[in-house]
Amino acid sequence: MNVAAERLAAQATALLTAWGMDADSISATVEVMLYADLRGIESHGVSTLTLYDEYRRSAKLTVSPQIRVVRETPVTAVVDGDGGLGHLPSLRAMRLAIEKAGQCGVGVVSVRNSNHFGAAGAYAMMAPPKGLIGYVTSATWRPGIVPTFGADAMLGTNPIAFAAPVKNGPPFCLDLATSTVAFNKVKLAAWHGKELQPGWAMDAVGQPLTDAAAAVKSIRLTPLGGLPEMSSHKGYGLATMVEILSTTLSGSFFAATRPNDHPDAPRHNVGHFFLALDPKAFREEGEFEADLEAMLTALRATRRAEAAQPVLVAGDPEQVQLATRSRDGIPLSGEMVTTLRKLCDAVGAPWLLA
Repeated sequence: MNVAAERLAAQATALLTAWGMDADSISATVEVMLYADLRGIESHGVSTLTLYDEYRRSAKLTVSPQIRVVRETPVTAVVDGDGGLGHLPSLRAMRLAIEKAGQCGVGVVSVRNSNHFGAAGAYAMMAPPKGLIGYVTSATWRPGIVPTFGADAMLGTNPIAFAAPVKNGPPFCLDLATSTVAFNKVKLAAWHGKELQPGWAMDAVGQPLTDAAAAVKSIRLTPLGGLPEMSSHKGYGLATMVEILSTTLSGSFFAATRPNDHPDAPRHNVGHFFLALDPKAFREEGEFEADLEAMLTALRATRRAEAAQPVLVAGDPEQVQLATRSRDGIPLSGEMVTTLRKLCDAVGAPWLLA
């Protein structure tokens, strides 16, 4: 079934309200989930409500957090998320980075004591409308990536997002996990009974795994690149870089060692990193945007390997999905509808998608 974004937002709001979440957290969480679903990033849309319910039921979530800035300079800040979902502290952190960049040319804000924050691109894309470049990274609450030549997961899927303004048209937006695929894509494949592509996941002895249901239980994803012979060490290195920026810089917990180092911690303490950069600190106003537009135009005009397949740049597929889903609604599978209904029934939230 296809559901208008407004109806889906209302349903998610009703569920989060029944959980006892405060209004600001609800608004931020729904905003970022709908950002993802409208752009076809279904792994980070309303499907994440199952994960958030897991946090809630295991008492690992502050439903009404008190978010505060705990360190600050003219160009930097540290935000404490108080153990809530990551959407609200992340929106506030990126707004603060943008404000500082507007004043000083650059703004860098770190977030600690947070949790899953949805699609990283939602935050990076806040910068281009202000004429700024946005760069965002995040750690995760549990290990998912197996280091090259390893057999156990040690790093999160650790996303990177980068967005930049152009003179005309939508911004450039790169949003990627440093695993070959995001874990929620593996979960979606399991829900739909689909096999995984070889090189997406590994079993307990380090061999490729294509059974999606088994991969959901194993949680051993390959770094970007897949296998060592496909240069997985590069994805492994990027995931480690993200962990440094998101976890080590903010003083958050490294998920792989959290059970031993912090066995009694009441929350996951996930970290994020946000940067806003003003091109006008480097060039005359408008020059960056014009040159970037020319570059992207040249890339899209690359001679095609196949006549029917145009050459795209990062963000193009999401813009197509945004136009389609804004017009026709967001498609929800039968499995997703059933899952949402069960979540609502469990807490007495009204069902609005009938």
